[in-house]
Amino acid sequence: MSTPRRGSMGFYPRVRAKSIRVRVKSWPLIAQETKLLGFPAFKAYTAQVVLTNLTEKSHMFGKEIIKACTVLECPDVFVVGLKLYSYEKGRLYNLATVYAKEIPDKISQYYGKILRSKTNIEEVSKSINRISEIRAIVATQPYLTTIGKKIPDLMEIKISGNLENAFEYAKSILGKPLSVSDIFKELQLVDVIGVTKGKGFQGVIKRFGVKELPRWHKHRKGSRKVGSIGPIDPTLMRFIPRPGAMGFHRRTEYNKQILKIGDDLTLINPKGGIKNYGLIRNKYLILAGSIMGPPKRFVFLRFPIRPKKKIDNFRFEKILI
Repeated sequence: MSTPRRGSMGFYPRVRAKSIRVRVKSWPLIAQETKLLGFPAFKAYTAQVVLTNLTEKSHMFGKEIIKACTVLECPDVFVVGLKLYSYEKGRLYNLATVYAKEIPDKISQYYGKILRSKTNIEEVSKSINRISEIRAIVATQPYLTTIGKKIPDLMEIKISGNLENAFEYAKSILGKPLSVSDIFKELQLVDVIGVTKGKGFQGVIKRFGVKELPRWHKHRKGSRKVGSIGPIDPTLMRFIPRPGAMGFHRRTEYNKQILKIGDDLTLINPKGGIKNYGLIRNKYLILAGSIMGPPKRFVFLRFPIRPKKKIDNFRFEKILI
């Protein structure tokens, strides 16, 4: 009996993520509708959910099935500003940054000196022909949850659609809160970007799945090591498994399906609260399958950058806590 190796050498050298708050490196091209292309959330717990399969060509059509799921808490985000970019010489240049006039005190007490600008939105509208991309600067509101975090996170989220429609949409959401139900719909696909669990310093057996050497003979300085670390010359081989820090890596999981978006907290809050999390107090989102990270971990949901053509159709029945 054999198992696949735990770590891919394609990611070597394995380094820790720079921050728990991930930065989105690429955005999908969606021209049909105008809205934000992502939304932040916090991982609460994993459970099982009962669904009715409504996919007509499925052999389980009309029957109840049980799927693993992940519950995410999605407090509203506040749009504190807009960032306008121009695409020149193969890269994006910042044309202007506009901030909202009124920002909540719990956000301004940490970022009050940053969120100030003399640029007015009416002045920016005169040079709309130079704008190539519009992004909203949003602030999370973790103080609305029970995870114990107080300092908000600032991030840029791209606005999709036609440039003129995107500019009008950006002006309408500036200085206002946005809910997860304003961005996503049930049964659609999303990409989940986050940071995996950190496991500390580990050896090659746990870190890369190397087979342990025979304990009774043929080893002299330990059995939980690699047999050889390479030849004399070259002295350093990059793809030889070595011990080191394991976990806490930035990863992206593609095409995770949203099973439910709701605000009925009695449906998902177990008696006594959620282990290692507390109670969910805001809107929640249930994803099919598992995602990276421990409870309370920040994750970012993005519109799928390479979506599947066929999507299964389900009807939510109940969650098994």
